[in-house]
Amino acid sequence: MMGRRVFLTVVTGSILAAPLAAEAQQTGKVHHIGHVSLTSPEEMAPYLQAFEEGFRELGYLKGRDFIIESRSANGNPELVSAAAAELVRLNVDVILTGVNQGIVAARQATTTIPIVMVYGIDPVGAGFIKSLAHPGGNITGGTFEASPLIYGKMLEYLKQIKPKLTRVALLWNPAATAARAYLEATKDGARQLDLQVQSVEVRKLKDFDGGFAAISRRRAEAVMVVADPVTLLARTQIAQSTARYAVPVVASRREFVEAGALLSYGPHPVERWRRAAFYVDKLLKGANAAELPVEQPSTFELVINLKVAKSLGLAIPQLLLLQTDQVIQ
Repeated sequence: MMGRRVFLTVVTGSILAAPLAAEAQQTGKVHHIGHVSLTSPEEMAPYLQAFEEGFRELGYLKGRDFIIESRSANGNPELVSAAAAELVRLNVDVILTGVNQGIVAARQATTTIPIVMVYGIDPVGAGFIKSLAHPGGNITGGTFEASPLIYGKMLEYLKQIKPKLTRVALLWNPAATAARAYLEATKDGARQLDLQVQSVEVRKLKDFDGGFAAISRRRAEAVMVVADPVTLLARTQIAQSTARYAVPVVASRREFVEAGALLSYGPHPVERWRRAAFYVDKLLKGANAAELPVEQPSTFELVINLKVAKSLGLAIPQLLLLQTDQVIQ
């Protein structure tokens, strides 16, 4: 297994140059960092731990220099706005959030408290920021997918694993930000590989059973999942369908592979939370979110679940295994 790659590059400006050594905090102030999430505290634990580790490397000690006020919607999208509003009432110094639904909720709750998005999807298209170089409001941080072209790359990986592959279903939520760009990118990649793409729309958790039944009827030979808050919440259900219908599933986030998908290709979410600590540090020291450039990934990780491959009777080519950053046995 290969070592981890570096996942982020700076969009522009020397202001984002990472410090070479931890900088001890001398202000004596205890900073209140708000965190709003769609998923449960248990699911968020490793990501918040990564953030705290990154923050500690910058010289902050939990309890002495900062506390985290975390509010969770526990998987219910309807509760995200209330969670964000509560953080604003607490008058936290910064609000930290991951997926787009949390960003929307935080933005609706405040236009003055700085918001750090960990992996906003298409933040310009979603209206969160004006541009990557000059966000222009109270939101900054990082994006998740640098380009929809990674969906074409995932098709290439699928083709290596299943050379006779002809039909791929794309499981996607049309209501999600940038989803149609991923649909078009998948179609473009499929044309280059002489593959057929079958569009399967899912908007709510209750849609997935019917979605996989449709995939089975159409005899799709693999499934590609567009990651968004809805599909992420359904990743265990998706993995169970993988076993039930004996069809490989690939996605852009490793959480799907950890739940039972075959393969993922995309940025490492844990590393993104570590990087978010750098943004919070800058904001607490007086940086203006409107002028703090937003980062986007430039390199990605490939994760393969060999146990799932074996259960599906798939042999992973040795050359592909050599390119893999993590293998789940």
